[in-house]
Amino acid sequence: MPQSYTCLHYHIIFGTKERRLSLAADLRRRVLDYIGGIIKNERGALIAAGGTQDHVHLLAGFHPEKAVADILRVVKTNSSRWVHNTFPDQAVFAWQAGYGAFSVSRSNLEQVQCYIANQEEHHRKVSFEEEFRQFLDRHGITYDPQYL
Repeated sequence: MPQSYTCLHYHIIFGTKERRLSLAADLRRRVLDYIGGIIKNERGALIAAGGTQDHVHLLAGFHPEKAVADILRVVKTNSSRWVHNTFPDQAVFAWQAGYGAFSVSRSNLEQVQCYIANQEEHHRKVSFEEEFRQFLDRHGITYDPQYL
């Protein structure tokens, strides 16, 4: 077969360094828009984005030649640099070192989009740490709780 065909979607979650409440609503919206541009430049597409003051959720499709780790390194590095350059009062802004990336089937894209859109409401009941543990458990990923 001369062509390769893929449908690769990921639900990505990562937080601010030390869970600082750095992402007020206005800044978060602008950072997420900027992240969308980065992903587009990496030959991907941001489908949905949301979060709270201490973490973000992205639903994105990536080109098959691009590794998730490589794209997220570029996303986090470039968006952090953009925040520092655009908002000098955000000098301490940084992302956490790690992330969670979970594959999403095409049939579940709408459900994940709704989940991401309702992050503010969701986190009135569930903490980020509890949510992240649930994702790891649901996907059968072993982890060391000290690194969450």
